[in-house]
Amino acid sequence: MNTLRWKKGVQLRALRDGGGLLADIVDGYELAFYLVNDDVFVTSDVCTHGHARLSQGYLIGELIECPMHQGLFDVRTGAVAGPPCTLDVQSFPTKLIEGFVYVGLPATDSSLGQ
Repeated sequence: MNTLRWKKGVQLRALRDGGGLLADIVDGYELAFYLVNDDVFVTSDVCTHGHARLSQGYLIGELIECPMHQGLFDVRTGAVAGPPCTLDVQSFPTKLIEGFVYVGLPATDSSLGQ
């Protein structure tokens, strides 16, 4: 079964005020939140190459540049978009509810049905 747990993340206004890039820990996941052309995207905040914080990088259109080695990821999908990165970063579905970004996190056996 592929059930998601929807968890409240950052406030949309804070994401706008933060220049379209914020970090938050949601239910133990270190996440980076991106605002691109009024669409919100979420990926893991940890680069798969150098373990740097993507939220401390540079948002260039739909790409996030890692601050450590300048690797690129597509924030819409988490796909690698430039070297030296070779492994995609995990991305998460989002939805907006009453001014907050909610993130779809993987369900665990103990959370099914919750």
